[in-house]
Amino acid sequence: MPIARPVPPVQPELEDCCRSGCVPCVFDLYEEALARYERELAAWEAANPAAPPA
Repeated sequence: MPIARPVPPVQPELEDCCRSGCVPCVFDLYEEALARYERELAAWEAANPAAPPA
């Protein structure tokens, strides 16, 4: 069964941040999710070289 192409995370809106110095901030979590997505996408593209680019 083929594995589906990874889906990028949704970027938070500016108003999603409460600006109170939360650790982690919603933008920190987004950056982590984006990095994970990029790794997963690279692995998926390597395993599926004939797939058309998105």
